[in-house]
Amino acid sequence: MTAQVPHILIVGGGYVGMYTAYGLRKAAKRGKIRVTVVDPRSVMTYQPFLPEAAAGSVEPRHVVVPLRKTLKGCRVVTGRVTAIDHANKVAKVRPEEGPDYDVAYDQIVVALGSIARTLPIPGLAEEAGGFKNVEEAIALRNKVLDRLDVASSQPDETLRKAALTFVFVGGGYAGVEAFAELEDMARYATRYYDNITPADLRWVLVEATGRILPEVGPELGKYTVEQLRKRGMEVRLETRLESCEKGHVILSDGEEFDSDTIVWTAGVKANPALAQTDFPLDEKGRVKCLPSLRMEGLDDAWSAGDNAAVPDLTAEPGVFCAPNAQHAVRQANLLAKNILRVVDGKEPEDYKHKYVGSVASLGLHKGVAQLYGVKIKGWPAWFLHRTYHVSRVPTFNRKARVILDWTLALFFRREVTSLGSLQTPNDEFRRATGS
Repeated sequence: MTAQVPHILIVGGGYVGMYTAYGLRKAAKRGKIRVTVVDPRSVMTYQPFLPEAAAGSVEPRHVVVPLRKTLKGCRVVTGRVTAIDHANKVAKVRPEEGPDYDVAYDQIVVALGSIARTLPIPGLAEEAGGFKNVEEAIALRNKVLDRLDVASSQPDETLRKAALTFVFVGGGYAGVEAFAELEDMARYATRYYDNITPADLRWVLVEATGRILPEVGPELGKYTVEQLRKRGMEVRLETRLESCEKGHVILSDGEEFDSDTIVWTAGVKANPALAQTDFPLDEKGRVKCLPSLRMEGLDDAWSAGDNAAVPDLTAEPGVFCAPNAQHAVRQANLLAKNILRVVDGKEPEDYKHKYVGSVASLGLHKGVAQLYGVKIKGWPAWFLHRTYHVSRVPTFNRKARVILDWTLALFFRREVTSLGSLQTPNDEFRRATGS
């Protein structure tokens, strides 16, 4: 009687889900295992390049990796896992269309990642946007360029000021890089307007703590604040967004002003969908994991990345791995190997990686980096940022396309065309039909 082929269900197609499936695909092709990846999106987004995609330095299609093309040998389901009953090894899947259905599995990898951590701020849901996927990045790019068009065509000074005021909330990687890259793009774009100068633009970064970019250390964080302020950008430390109803921004320091563009990048939290499972969770809603990436008390359930509390064996007891791409990719590679080891009857290995440092872009040819304790600023840091991240983009196809984008940018000027109408493609047709 033929033994049943183990079925590995991977919930989520982000860093951890995609890289884990990528490490299992050869075994799946050989028929050693079956692999199913379930995610609402059919692509994996390489988030460190979102600021460059928003600024027009990288083609948006080149920062996403198509799951079906990359994970040959694996089954990819475009849908959402709404509940997991691990006691019976069944997950409920909600596809884009049609009724929900159950998927049975032998082993499961929970890679749901994180979502934006928001606060009950008046007007936030209606007026602000996020910056976690390529759609949000391109929508923000289009909006910034569209606001320049509006301001150029608007004689009312109050409306002009609101159109040319851009507010970012959150001083971590996503917020600072998007803030700096888009200011760089907008500053460049003003050369094509006869009535807008860089001095007319107002860029405000709001951070509740006393520092930005904590990952690169206090010295480089302070340097970054100084560099941004030299560019005329406002960095409000120890300041909170109190309200933004109808675009009227109220800060905790008492200042009030109007802004058409508000971006929320103030941290992330574990995906709340984990609450609909019977997995062991910590006080932050993360899955409790062993250093082997197995869930505590379970031999056939695994997790890693933002939604997992993985002990950091290079630090003091009680410290967990930071929720960043550096750990997520390495954890996923080991996770795939550990699953195959378990299938072969062997014991899994522990995850141990000492954090090597961080790199951040502050616009074209500007950046900060801290690697192995060495602090780097300016062009060298920007170059390291690009070099490191292009080495981490999945597949040779995407690496080559990103490098080609950068190469072409050496010979042609930055593209600053807004395609905001792509977000409302039927407006012209509705006007033509009188509806």
